Amino acid sequence: MFQIKIFNQKHAMSLRVTLIIVFLLVGCIPVMIQNSVMLGAYRQNLIDNRMQEIQNQCWILSNKMTRIGYLTMEPRDPLLDNEMSVKADMFNGRIVVVNRNFRIISDTFSLSVGKLNVSEEVIRCFDGENSSKYNSEKHYSALTIPIYSNSQEKEIAGVMIVTASTEDLLNRISIVSEKGAFLQLMIFSVLAIFVVLLVKLLIKPFRELQRMLNRAAEGEMDEEVSSYAYKETMQITETINMTLKKLKAVDQSREEFVSNVSHELKTPITSIRVLADSLMGMEDVPEELYREFLSDISDEIERESKIIDDLLSLVRMDKISGGNLNIAQVNINGLMELILKRLRPIAGKRNVELTFESIREVTADVDEMKLSLALSNLVENAIKYNVEGGWVRVTLDADHKFFYVKVADSGIGISEEFQEHVFERFYRVDKARSRETGGTGLGLSITKKIVLMHQGALKLQSKEGEGATFTVRIPLTYIS
Repeated sequence: MFQIKIFNQKHAMSLRVTLIIVFLLVGCIPVMIQNSVMLGAYRQNLIDNRMQEIQNQCWILSNKMTRIGYLTMEPRDPLLDNEMSVKADMFNGRIVVVNRNFRIISDTFSLSVGKLNVSEEVIRCFDGENSSKYNSEKHYSALTIPIYSNSQEKEIAGVMIVTASTEDLLNRISIVSEKGAFLQLMIFSVLAIFVVLLVKLLIKPFRELQRMLNRAAEGEMDEEVSSYAYKETMQITETINMTLKKLKAVDQSREEFVSNVSHELKTPITSIRVLADSLMGMEDVPEELYREFLSDISDEIERESKIIDDLLSLVRMDKISGGNLNIAQVNINGLMELILKRLRPIAGKRNVELTFESIREVTADVDEMKLSLALSNLVENAIKYNVEGGWVRVTLDADHKFFYVKVADSGIGISEEFQEHVFERFYRVDKARSRETGGTGLGLSITKKIVLMHQGALKLQSKEGEGATFTVRIPLTYIS
């Protein structure tokens, strides 16, 4: 995974490069499309004008042939033949005249006179349908113009076939294309300079943001990151500042945790040492006092062991993810009854009434061992931090999506100012009371961790002197 991240980082594209490419494409593609469209339109316009010009000139020739009876005269009019040759040369093409018998009577190339021409275009022209085609592959145009027998009857007596090359037009288009390419190059050069300057201006706030983040990465986390050039940078700034605050809080929490762990582990050891030193410093110690000291030492050792066990539980849960839970279908009603059965002797010693109300049968996907530990912690705390002769009520309910466990007690309650801290490690509202009851300050932290691992939620409602209610909500179906 680490190697993949490095590979991705090495091949990640710079935002600056990305923006330059995008802006250049956005600017260049329309210019290229416009140039292509205009060049195509210019080319088509030249060809259409050439064909229209040829058609007009050939109609003039056709009218002259009709007036002088060119198709029937012998010999042919040399002036008209000469004019026909001049026009063919002018269009860089060829003019052929076919009579009613489909025989060629005139050819400016003098190659086909006397031969037959029974092409589809000639037949259609005799039927009154003129044709005008352009061959884009060979770059020439072909037209058919009717020749009438006389101007009164309008009877088609012959057909003039005209072919004209467009090579000269293509040369003109090529010249225009070269000039257009040069203009495009100039536009692209100016656009590239403009885009580079624009992108430099646009990413300047991000550069500044990066500089601030680098300073934060070097350890200057007290300096607030701020960039308000764009709405996006404002949102990023707010998110980063929130993250930095959380990081500082985590760092502070880590320091407090280390300090608390040191203190909690050191306190029983100090007590054991004091008790042991006292025993060693006394002569002829009575057996009763000796037993009392040893009992106190045993209690401190047990307390030390419990702290270590809770710490190990927290460490194990910090290391594993939700996917490592041993999920199975568990009857929550039976689980709660088993938990309460184990805790009733503790409640009996403190004269606390422990009741369980099951609204409905509940079966859910949970890790039975971990959930049992979490719920046991809640009920045991409710018993330990209760008043003499008080009560603890445990309620189980469910809807179509979640099941709920409420643990309410008549205990000392928790002031609002302390409620947001009770789930922190080693945090205890009444440290003296916690020490009397043997609490380590890790129970609620472990409970919340387990509930979160089950994709659930843990809420507290309490007022000082009026007891507390902890509500656990966990999905009936675990989604990995």
